[in-house]
Amino acid sequence: MLILIKCLIGFIAFLHLYFLYLEMFAWTTRGPKVFKSLTKESFESTKVMAGNQGLYNGFLATGLIWSLFISDMVWAKNVGTFFLICVAVAGIYGAVTVTRRIFFIQALPAIIALILIITV
Repeated sequence: MLILIKCLIGFIAFLHLYFLYLEMFAWTTRGPKVFKSLTKESFESTKVMAGNQGLYNGFLATGLIWSLFISDMVWAKNVGTFFLICVAVAGIYGAVTVTRRIFFIQALPAIIALILIITV
């Protein structure tokens, strides 16, 4: 079970590293292909805002990765739980304010990982 939890945390961290890349470095090139609900014209004017969002996603990824390298199991669980809660809250907020799809991409994997952590 512990391996499954670590794999899931790693997957969620990878997703947030991808979000960082997309929002900070590929917003005007790859962004229009991913975020089809926005007009192509809006990407240049929202580049700085997207970069800021990408930075926050990087912080979430860093915290999750950090939790994988903590040798004390209690602290690893605490740090992982904190960052998974942050990811879940951000995903729920995004689902309510932007599109429900964000719930399934961001919040649901974090919620599943939280459930697994709680049951261990």
